[in-house]
Amino acid sequence: MKAIHVISLIVVAALAGAAGWFAARHQAARPSDGAAVADKNVVYTCSMHPQVRQNKPGTCPFCGMVLAPLNALPAAGLSAGSVMLSSNRINAIHVETAFVRRQPLKRSLHVAGIIDDNDARHRVLSAYAEGRIDKLFVNYVGAEVQAGQPLALLYSPMLLAAEREYTSLVKMAAKPDSPMRLEESGLLAGARQRLIQLGLSEAQITALPTKAPAVIHTEFVAPISGTVVSRFVYEGAYVKEGEKLFELADFSTMWFRFDAYERDLVWLQPGQKVEVTTPAAPGRVFSAPIVFIDPNLNEPTRSAKVRVELPNPLIETNGQTRRELLHRIYAQGVVHVAIPETRTIPRSAVLAPGRPYVFVDKGDGVFEQRLVKLGRAGDEAWEVLEGVEEGERVVTTGNLLIDSQAQLDASGLPHEHGSPAPEAPSSMLPAFKSLPALTDQERNVATNFLGIIDSVTSALSDDNLEAFNQRAASLHSAAASLAGVLTNGGWSPLASNILVVAHQPGADNLKSARQAFHPLSLATVELAKALRRHSNVESVRVFQCPMVKQAFPGAPRTGSWIQFKAPIRNPYFGAEMLDCGNEVKP
Repeated sequence: MKAIHVISLIVVAALAGAAGWFAARHQAARPSDGAAVADKNVVYTCSMHPQVRQNKPGTCPFCGMVLAPLNALPAAGLSAGSVMLSSNRINAIHVETAFVRRQPLKRSLHVAGIIDDNDARHRVLSAYAEGRIDKLFVNYVGAEVQAGQPLALLYSPMLLAAEREYTSLVKMAAKPDSPMRLEESGLLAGARQRLIQLGLSEAQITALPTKAPAVIHTEFVAPISGTVVSRFVYEGAYVKEGEKLFELADFSTMWFRFDAYERDLVWLQPGQKVEVTTPAAPGRVFSAPIVFIDPNLNEPTRSAKVRVELPNPLIETNGQTRRELLHRIYAQGVVHVAIPETRTIPRSAVLAPGRPYVFVDKGDGVFEQRLVKLGRAGDEAWEVLEGVEEGERVVTTGNLLIDSQAQLDASGLPHEHGSPAPEAPSSMLPAFKSLPALTDQERNVATNFLGIIDSVTSALSDDNLEAFNQRAASLHSAAASLAGVLTNGGWSPLASNILVVAHQPGADNLKSARQAFHPLSLATVELAKALRRHSNVESVRVFQCPMVKQAFPGAPRTGSWIQFKAPIRNPYFGAEMLDCGNEVKP
């Protein structure tokens, strides 16, 4: 009985084992709910390491995060230069888009120049005859004189003889029984013309017949009203014919002259109003039209002279009268121009202005790279002639990171969409290749540009808005020079990224200035890091602040900037938190 019981147990155990084996095998033949199933139409990636892509779920080999699926690939695949991102990745890089639309294109040209006097009303007064200066009526620079006002008494034997000859002829012609008809002979007209050539005015010539014979001096008078800007003689000095005596300038109308670069001339035309300001007249804005644009460009600078005529009234200061605008003072101007409605895209949407392209949002996480043909550049938008149509959406924020992903896709890192992926070994990390060596000229241009950025950074750290606007006005031309020189290998994208954000319109307040400065600073930091690593530029330092989010609306959490000298001077907060941040080691 006991043996039968044992045999029964063995049979039951055998049947149970067979059933378990059969069930396990049958279960293995069906995929479980949590198993990783390959699907060639879905790609999984890591939002922190987008180079990791595979066609089945899993975890990132670098950070351990769970891989997130990208959207299903379209049947026809992606076009060249297009990028597909997951919604997590789009949120992580803060992608923003804007519509292509028709609107007026506005531009504010900020210029700088000198306020000079009116060349048409500038006179050099010279001696028309040899003589001696016996008395000066005006003996200091800055004196205001009126037309016809005596400036000096001149004794000149030649001039005195010509005056007496003319006087004699006038008296002779006045006699009724004169044997000579002087008017017909032309003697009187000839004598009068000689006096004019010797510098006498019409009023002086008319008064000669009443001049006493004992008076041997001739008054040297001002031919125009104006200000004495130079005096070359003293009392008692002997002068020769042609020698300079005085220099007069009429300051009632001044010329504001500035250089307009070739690319800006398309915006300028005579008659446009220019708002002129100068530190010499704080708070005053002088508005006047453009009256002349020089058709001859300066070859080295590729710029033309533009002239604005400014009225310059007399003002009274401490009981003294003077002109409001002084001669040869520095001034700035703003030209507000606009063209009728045209097709536009935001400036931040354009990458690589040398061969411009944008990323168009096609929906479902797909961003298509599109070459565009640009027209004129406004303050906030580009005129676009070809490449995109009205109503399409272009990426305005995050496009640099999308472009980086597109370049990784094109280089094979990561693999092509939909192809089998290995288990992400370390060889899948992108290899950082050394940049080509810079020539001395290229290194100098790059270092000089960093110096300009350092001065702009310093203005913000000093909370000096005026200095920021003055220094930022030259940034775009400096960035254009940088992009024109750094055309070698991997240096060109660094320079192009700077040029995209180098246009810095005048800011109304420090927060706006810091907001405009932020993308330029980030692009410059990348150049500075490359120079330190690959071109032995050790003098530049990189600093980072973890609290930039409080600096201006929409700011990111952190921000970086460059300095050439310690200690740290934070441009995002200035005196409020001047030493906030830390140095980023190379």
